[in-house]
Amino acid sequence: MKPVEYATAPEEVRAVFDDIMRTRDVEDVNNFWKYLANEPRMLRHVWESLKEIMGPGALDPMVKELIFVAVAITNNCKYCKVSHMAQARAKGATEEMLNEMIAVTALANMTNRLVNAYDPPVDDMFRS
Repeated sequence: MKPVEYATAPEEVRAVFDDIMRTRDVEDVNNFWKYLANEPRMLRHVWESLKEIMGPGALDPMVKELIFVAVAITNNCKYCKVSHMAQARAKGATEEMLNEMIAVTALANMTNRLVNAYDPPVDDMFRS
């Protein structure tokens, strides 16, 4: 698989690239988008979904980025972890916050595996 560069991209891909660059105020799209552009429908779908979910909402934008990092760590996606850590920092996350989020993510993964192993029934007090 090769990246799709703007200069050689089909018009439908250029339209998405243009929106990404305009929305993010950047001169080029990052590699994720260039590779995803090999399937223009998925490129458009992911970009529209990302704009919608990561835009204004009930959660603070930095919190959304921290969640993205936690899931990236859990899924072992180095690219996602690094890119969303950069976004979290740009939105105000400190190194202390990132380190604590990593600790919480690691602890949650460990306890989830323990629960999966022991398979205890969910207590009534946790049901609403």
